[in-house]
Amino acid sequence: MSDLDDLIAEELSLPVDPRVTAMAAALAACFPGSARAVLFYGSCLRQQQLEGLMLDFYLIVSDYRSAYAKRWLRIANRLLPPNVFPFVHQGLSAKYAVLSEADFARECGPRAGSVSVFARFAQPARLAWSADQAAKASAVQSVASAVTTLLRLAQAAVPDGGAKDSLSIWRAAFTFTYGAELRAERSSRPAALVDADPDRYAKLARAVGQAEWTDVDPATRKAAHWRWRQLRWRGKVLTLLRLTKASFTFANGIDYLAWKINRHAGTNLVVKPWQRRWPLLGALTLLPRLLARGAIR
Repeated sequence: MSDLDDLIAEELSLPVDPRVTAMAAALAACFPGSARAVLFYGSCLRQQQLEGLMLDFYLIVSDYRSAYAKRWLRIANRLLPPNVFPFVHQGLSAKYAVLSEADFARECGPRAGSVSVFARFAQPARLAWSADQAAKASAVQSVASAVTTLLRLAQAAVPDGGAKDSLSIWRAAFTFTYGAELRAERSSRPAALVDADPDRYAKLARAVGQAEWTDVDPATRKAAHWRWRQLRWRGKVLTLLRLTKASFTFANGIDYLAWKINRHAGTNLVVKPWQRRWPLLGALTLLPRLLARGAIR
């Protein structure tokens, strides 16, 4: 294993609240024979608070055919990954995204179709459950790839005179990723992620070999800028398409969307009864107003 793999393996194995471990095991049990790993990430991990919030998990499965009985769910997860579902266990609420091991590896790497996965797993995560040592090793490798992918792509796109140290590169990296999705968080959020644990991000940058800014030739920089433009365009479109799909897989999804926007953007969005009855149409009618008010970007 590389130094980066060692750091990621150590971080993923750090203990979490026993209720998180129990919830991850219960989630895996819902997918017998196909569950490979359950990764815990997001604001509940960073804040170490569970009550009144929605936990975030990624469920990694061997393949979609064995994971789903319904054919349309298999097709949806393959064509527009991931599928997202709600989950409740022992009084705690969560949402979980489903990816196959192959798709998780791809979306953490340089061939990713969007920033969604590698941006999240370049941030802290925990391996809350794994089927066996092979599943654990696969998860470590994919998460390590997410860190490498984000740092190298960001550093190549930073202009001369820009980020000169590892933390500045990380801040630029998360700024790029937040600009590549429809996000409700404030513009200060990318820097806040790094500043919350600068030692972690500095160690990871050293392990990747991106501890400081280095010269990039014009062709590489041009390719990196083109890649970020592609990711921004795809990210906005994919956000809308995933929202559409979630209206079929996520009960009360529009209420969760409103809660998250209010929490991160400081708005006072209220879901109307008709929007709850027709969540897809309701979400689409909210979008222009949220964009105009700057609640999402």
